[in-house]
Amino acid sequence: MTGDIIVRARGITKRFGDFTAVDHVDVDVRRGEIFGFLGPNGAGKTTTIRMITTLTQPTEGTVEIDGRDITKDVSSPAKEDIGIIQQHISLDKDVSVLENIRYHAILHRIPRKEAEERIERLSRMMGLEPYMDRLVLNLSGGWKRRVAIVCAIIHEPRILFLDEPTAGLDTQSRHMLWDLIRGLNANGTTIFLTTHYMDEAEELCDRVAIIDHGHLVIQGTPEELCMGIGSWAVEYRDSDGVKQYRYFTDMEQSRAFQESLPLGSRVVSRNTNMEDVFLEVTGRDVVATEEVTFRI
Repeated sequence: MTGDIIVRARGITKRFGDFTAVDHVDVDVRRGEIFGFLGPNGAGKTTTIRMITTLTQPTEGTVEIDGRDITKDVSSPAKEDIGIIQQHISLDKDVSVLENIRYHAILHRIPRKEAEERIERLSRMMGLEPYMDRLVLNLSGGWKRRVAIVCAIIHEPRILFLDEPTAGLDTQSRHMLWDLIRGLNANGTTIFLTTHYMDEAEELCDRVAIIDHGHLVIQGTPEELCMGIGSWAVEYRDSDGVKQYRYFTDMEQSRAFQESLPLGSRVVSRNTNMEDVFLEVTGRDVVATEEVTFRI
């Protein structure tokens, strides 16, 4: 992973009438990284992606892809550097896998011989070779995602946007796609990933940003964000039986707090994870026991 920036968004804002869906968000995505973009439903994740990928024009702000401002020039060749897989897979279900992929190659004006070479290479990489003549309609969700990925990268984009790519998939299919995402990234593709699964963000992402109510509230590596609230978490139930959470910088502080609880209390001590971070910064935890100050 290098330190140069492939996506630079500054002050991007989207208003729908009197409603502000995204409010002056700044995002930098480094070339070669897997960047996670998290937030509750309705927080502005998809709207942000749509602005960065030119599907929606920002009300305010600018977006640069590889140094080229795509908000000033909607016909910018920088758009060819982008691949997108949206939440709802847009494949033609009544034709074969091969026909779907060829159609996307035609859309990108890839010469036929070159397109066939890319299709052969990508289908082999994705394990799609036995499925090329099957109708998309007859594929499982995981295999449809594989086809969608090939369609999205047939023009060899520098950055691939994945909007909740594993939503609705079973555990086996999720892990299958994780491996594919890692493989694409290892081959040089920058990944911009939105997800509701905190374990997915921890497992895949080099850096993570969290958006809530249209505002970017925090960003950093998963390790930095977890350390920001404390590396040790203690779960316990208060006198009303409500689960509470406290976070500490080290195990000794965690143990001292546990010893202060009433005898017989049901207590779990563990490492802090991204789910803790998400709940703390978005205010979705059950009952806040104290204000959390981030130290990153």
